[in-house]
Amino acid sequence: MAQDHRTTLSDVANAAQVSVATVSKVVNGKTDISSDTREKVEQAIEQLGYFHSKQSNHPSEFIDMAFHHLDSSWTIDLLRGATEALKPSHARIVVSQANSTEELCGEWLEEVAARRPLGVIVVFSKPTITLAKRLASRQIPCVYLDPWGTPASGPGIMSVQTDNWSGGVFATRHLIELGHRAIATITGPTSVMCANARLDGYRNALTEAGIPVQEKYIRRGEFTQDSGYTLAMDLLEQDDRPTAIFAQSDFLAFGVYRAAHVLNLRIPQDLSVIGYDDIPTSQLLTPPLTTIAQPTSQMAAAAVHMIQDYRAGKSVDERLIMPTSLVLRESTAAPATL
Repeated sequence: MAQDHRTTLSDVANAAQVSVATVSKVVNGKTDISSDTREKVEQAIEQLGYFHSKQSNHPSEFIDMAFHHLDSSWTIDLLRGATEALKPSHARIVVSQANSTEELCGEWLEEVAARRPLGVIVVFSKPTITLAKRLASRQIPCVYLDPWGTPASGPGIMSVQTDNWSGGVFATRHLIELGHRAIATITGPTSVMCANARLDGYRNALTEAGIPVQEKYIRRGEFTQDSGYTLAMDLLEQDDRPTAIFAQSDFLAFGVYRAAHVLNLRIPQDLSVIGYDDIPTSQLLTPPLTTIAQPTSQMAAAAVHMIQDYRAGKSVDERLIMPTSLVLRESTAAPATL
């Protein structure tokens, strides 16, 4: 809604048909109001484009990081990168876990608003326009780290991603250069942007090498070891089984290793396997896993610097894409028929 004056708490209160005090409680993260009333106020804030100027003038010395999962080495690398980046400023990281986007837009947002952080880093599967708008209304800069979908755009809404398409190309080219032609891949669901980008890279590498893309060698699942095992068993029990599998996460690759063991296939003599992520466990496998490395710690550090630069009034790119690289270990070799 276009406004001829700066939108005030009173404007929001009138639109939501509540008191100014109630609106103030919402924007400051107070919890003593009902969820229905809070939602009415939030909708009025979004409709009117209200911005809570207090946030930008007196932020606390914290950056909030919200994770979907806290039980992986990838999480530890992100926290390490963010913590190191904050050392010169003496600011600190506040860590939380949210199980859904609804929780992020509700209880978590209340807590964040009350803390008045320098900014937030959201490590979450599906960023929502609603969350982005509600953070922006409080002038809390937000960086989506490795989002599964495309974040909303606007002032103070940023993202850090890796070049997943090139990662898919690098992995598949490596197998092609070794002499493989029957190359399968296991990736994540269609709703996950990085899975689609890695799959596109796989397809592109095959096409540029003159190798037909065969749908019988493509499987979609979840980025889990169990999914990797189930889908690898399906691929490897075919009469014309692949000689190599590009598992589009290291966890998927762990499942492929398990399937190969069950079927008495040796890696890499009978089956080459390449993963994606380069989590620390990947080099402890037998044999150590060839994989695509993401600059995890650097991604988190970049997110911190984006928030700091935004707070300082500097120009900040809304979307940062960082490079991936091939890490050669012992799980890939020329196919046995060569």
